[in-house]
This record gives sequence, structure tokens and C-alpha cells, in this order.
Amino acid sequence: TTLSKIALEVRNLQRTEIQELGEFFDPEKQVGSSTMPHKMNPITAERICGVARIVKSYVNAAMENNPLWHERDLTNSSCERIMFPEACILTDYILNLTIKLMNNLIFYDENIERNLNFTNGLIMAERLMAELTRAGMGKQTAYGVARKNAIKANKEKLLLADLILEDPDASQFLTKEDVERIMDPHTYIGSAPIIVDEIIESSKDWF
Repeated sequence: TTLSKIALEVRNLQRTEIQELGEFFDPEKQVGSSTMPHKMNPITAERICGVARIVKSYVNAAMENNPLWHERDLTNSSCERIMFPEACILTDYILNLTIKLMNNLIFYDENIERNLNFTNGLIMAERLMAELTRAGMGKQTAYGVARKNAIKANKEKLLLADLILEDPDASQFLTKEDVERIMDPHTYIGSAPIIVDEIIESSKDWF
């Protein structure tokens, strides 16, 4: 399930309207579609998702193996002789596909930046509310200030940061420098780098 979730995320982020990352595509060897020459499908990620469905389907067979006659019959045996080896082989195959996928990911930095700025700062409204609260504004008041300006920014296609700078309630608690810092999505990643480093370090002990 975890590997198929990773592959599904890659497939979604490779969509044309998002395109933040994608699989490596060799135009000399790969064809995305026989009728659409422009297609560059994430074939490895698609295969991971497809084969993972087969492996997950064995859960149902395993559950069906639970009810046996009396002390125990052998209806489970023939099922398990197929299910266990196939599940192991296919899981190994999915693991290798995922390694290949991760090793060959391509990131499109310009598109990531474009998507971060797509909402004119609305994605930072939660942080704005939290920072207003931290600066001394009541939480419900801070929520109202952030919500009011977010709705206006969305409706009128304005930058949320500009509206906050013009808001008399917000300007009592935040300076221009505060707003610039708060509305920068690059500084709003929480503990993600620490968590990633810890997982990478821990994984070294697994192999």
C-alpha cells in the first residue's frame, strides 16, 4: 500500500496541469501512446499501482482461508501455495520498480514555484492566523482577519500579503517584515527536513 501511494503521488504530480515532477522518459526508446504523439506516461508508477492491486487482493483470499471444517481441512493449502510465493515475488518486483522510479525522478522547479504562488498566498492563511495569535491577537479574531482577507484575495485576485498590510487590525500586530516572512512558503516546511534525515539515517540500519 505504501509503495502504491508513493507511485500514485508521482502520477498525480506528473499531470500536465501540475507537472512538479515526473518519471524519466527516453524519447528514443519509449512511446507514450500510439495515437497521441505528445504522451509521456508514467509507466513505472502505473505498473507499481497495478501490480500492488494484485498483491492487496490476496488479503481477501487469506481471510477466506480462516473458516475451515471441524479440526481443520486443507482448502487453505492450495490457495496458500499460489498466494504466498506470488505475493513475495510481486512485492519484490514492486520494490525494484519503486527503487527505479525514485532513482530517476525529474523535478521541475519552475512549476513547483508556479504552483506555490498560484493562490496568491492563500495557502499561507493558516500560518498567518497562527502568527497573528502568537503576536497577541485573540485566536478567533485572528481567524476572522485571515478568513476575511483570504476571501477577498480569492474573489478579487489580489495578493493576500498586500491585503494584510492594508488591514488596520493586522498591522497592529505584524510589521511589513513579519508579513513577508510569514507569507513565504519556503520557510513553512515544519520539521520535514529533520524527519527525512532521521528516516534516511534509520534506513541505513535496515540493510
